[in-house]
Amino acid sequence: MRAVIQRVNHAACHVDGEQTGAIEQGLLVLLGVEDADDEEDAAWLAAKICSMRIFSDEQGLMNRSLQDVGGGLLLISQFTLYAQTKKGNRPSFIRAAKPDKAKPMYENMIQRFSDLLGQPIQTGIFGADMKVSLENDGPVTIMMNTKDKENF
Repeated sequence: MRAVIQRVNHAACHVDGEQTGAIEQGLLVLLGVEDADDEEDAAWLAAKICSMRIFSDEQGLMNRSLQDVGGGLLLISQFTLYAQTKKGNRPSFIRAAKPDKAKPMYENMIQRFSDLLGQPIQTGIFGADMKVSLENDGPVTIMMNTKDKENF
């Protein structure tokens, strides 16, 4: 799994002009799934994101987690995180999991985040043409890949 995590003051997702999810302070997480991903990857990634200390404390240091600040989480599925751009000018998405694998993994992550944070998770709609807006805070943007756990 690949994730792009953005610390935000607020973020929202719209599909066909209708808001599907919105948060105030918290994290916007763009999530990509590949065929090799499994439950262990999902568990590790969800726990890591929820406990990552990237929110400021009283001294302005990044010492507080999403759990500590009681922030929201907006989760957006994004297969394009697996774009391969080595050859040609059109990205290839061959490494991205097909919907029959990716959608259950995405739904699994919604449940994991909700359980860890003790609150409902805001989302987009899997496979839809989504319009995501945000106000990045910092900016703080972190990329994670479950296949490179030792780097995080």
